Amino acid sequence: MAESAHGTSNGGRSARRRRRSRRSNPDGTMTLIEHIYEFRRRLGWALLFVVIGGIFGFIWFEQHLGPIPSLGNIMTGPYCAIPAQQRFDGNAGCKLLQTVPFEAFMVRLKVGIAAGTVLLSPAWLYQLWAFIAPGLYAKERRYAMIFVSFASVLFAAGAVLAYLLVPHALALLAGFGQDQFVTALTADKYISFILSLLVIFGVSFELPLLVVMLNRVGVVKYRQLKRWRRGILFGLFVFAAFATPGSDPFSMLGLAGALTLLFELSIQIARFHDRKLDAARTDEGWDQLADNEAAPFAYTPSTVEPDRPAPPARPDRSTDDIT
Repeated sequence: MAESAHGTSNGGRSARRRRRSRRSNPDGTMTLIEHIYEFRRRLGWALLFVVIGGIFGFIWFEQHLGPIPSLGNIMTGPYCAIPAQQRFDGNAGCKLLQTVPFEAFMVRLKVGIAAGTVLLSPAWLYQLWAFIAPGLYAKERRYAMIFVSFASVLFAAGAVLAYLLVPHALALLAGFGQDQFVTALTADKYISFILSLLVIFGVSFELPLLVVMLNRVGVVKYRQLKRWRRGILFGLFVFAAFATPGSDPFSMLGLAGALTLLFELSIQIARFHDRKLDAARTDEGWDQLADNEAAPFAYTPSTVEPDRPAPPARPDRSTDDIT
């Protein structure tokens, strides 16, 4: 009896695995319960990759990877760039303050998970893509891949720019005290400041990609972007002033200047795209048609596909737990 139940269980898992396979199920059709099982499986793999990346980042925090410095040295680099006379006990080295017993451990864990998630992002993003892709057409998959690729590059560029600006921002803020103050940053607040700045810059750099995609699908046109340019540029500077932690001028001007250049680039891309569409409409003669005149489409309706044979009835199974 146990052997029979075990064989039935293995057969059910094999059948579900075959239904998820592209070779036996090219259109990716699944029932609701199968979608839930697939989502649970993909989510489990994604969380596993995040955990593995967190463990790697936790170890990397104190270990050098050949010529690559440790993650701790990378994160404390902007703080160590502050002149020694402006840091608390700067002559003894460059160290952050720990105010509670587990602060160092929690900071190391937070930084390790963040770094591991970024490094293993192709692995867990693939799990998300594998769950969504069966429901997309080939053209939609191509656009989605282009969008994700450019989004990753822009996010990384924004994070790198933020990291380069942080030392100048910290030096400026620490210099206001002159000889009356000394900079003594706690580990938790300093790391939170660095991570938030990296995320803000990275997400902000997605703006031009959003503008280009909206122009591609016809939501906004170049004429509209040109008319709204001054207001949008003013809004970018206001956003940079509120978004940058500490509101220091280096971070604000760096973010606003980069967003202005990227927005101008996206406007020129929209201009080229709209000009190409207008040329195509002129060649086809669509602009000369009256409102009640049919467009000269050479359209042949497709035939109705024959009905597919009904799948064989599955044996009755007891209710399965989906949680």
